[in-house]
Amino acid sequence: MSAPKGKEKLAVWMYPEIKAKVKEMYRQDDCRSMSEFVEKSIRFYVGYLTAENKTNYLPNMFLSCLRSIIRESDNRHSVMLFKLAVEVAMVENILANLSKYDPASVERLRYQCQEEVKEIHGMLHFEDAIDWQEGWEN
Repeated sequence: MSAPKGKEKLAVWMYPEIKAKVKEMYRQDDCRSMSEFVEKSIRFYVGYLTAENKTNYLPNMFLSCLRSIIRESDNRHSVMLFKLAVEVAMVENILANLSKYDPASVERLRYQCQEEVKEIHGMLHFEDAIDWQEGWEN
């Protein structure tokens, strides 16, 4: 078997359990040979030590795991926002059924609520809404 072009042979001493681990893992890492696995391992470790280019030693599995966590978090937020929208729609329908507001008053209320939420950065409290309603006229 001839050496690949540009590569040099290196004799390496290692404990039998390390050699067994290399033999076990090199195919799982999609390496064609144990030499390729050892070379990738060295590149990873050198990248880790120098920390110049973190992507050289951050395993793809780690990045994939982070993407998966973010995707799952987005999915959970989407589900919760949907559930919240359903609850808000229910409350709106109950209030609409009980109230006698005319369309112009509802539009004025919507505008005022938008301005209020902007001003308080979404930190609305029920007590504040009661206080605000006492000063609001139809």
